[in-house]
Amino acid sequence: MAAAALPASGREIVLALDLSGSMERIDFALDGRTTSRLAAVKRVGADFIRRRAGDRIGLVIFADQADVAAAPSFDTAAVARALEEARIGLVGRSTGIGDGLGLALKRLADAPGPAKVVILLSDGANNAGQTTPRDVAILARELGVRVHTIALGPRDLADADGEQDVVDSEALRDVAATSGGRFFRVRTSDDLAAVADAIDALEGGSARAPPVPLRRDLWPWPGAVALMSAVALLLARRGA
Repeated sequence: MAAAALPASGREIVLALDLSGSMERIDFALDGRTTSRLAAVKRVGADFIRRRAGDRIGLVIFADQADVAAAPSFDTAAVARALEEARIGLVGRSTGIGDGLGLALKRLADAPGPAKVVILLSDGANNAGQTTPRDVAILARELGVRVHTIALGPRDLADADGEQDVVDSEALRDVAATSGGRFFRVRTSDDLAAVADAIDALEGGSARAPPVPLRRDLWPWPGAVALMSAVALLLARRGA
């Protein structure tokens, strides 16, 4: 049975999240306590997803390999839970940015919405996979998909002086510029929250799209009545 319709934005969004081993580094803060990069992303990212009612949103995770953790859906609560349940090691520990972005584009290629967006977050440099970030960014531009990139972590590859687990901000900046998206640099949890708000505003408004009918299953009610009737009949027969 159809219930009240959810106004659809016409926007298709896929989050592509780096789940490499460096996301375990404890150099962020939440509620006054130090925490891992991944924990900070889960908190802010899940809140962002839940705010996007009316968008069809999905989640891709990547490291050595890329995988769809949540297929694009209007069920933002389910996608947020998939993000909260993400774990390091599910798809390896390296950083295959190109493959992660490529899988996100694949999920958007046939999407019906007129506005298609990838939000790509990484704290490293591309060192795994079969494709380069720039090549996939060119494909995104050809497909009409904007890619907003988020470079996460306190240090950049360009000035790391041999330090490990640093982010390739220039590569992510290039992906965003090539595809027509925006680049964001995040060093703290406050930066991350500000970026979520900025993308919310950037991808706000409503494209023309029909409302999404929400369906409410009513079969449990007659099912429960039938079960109670069967139990009552069985008890009556035993009493007789």
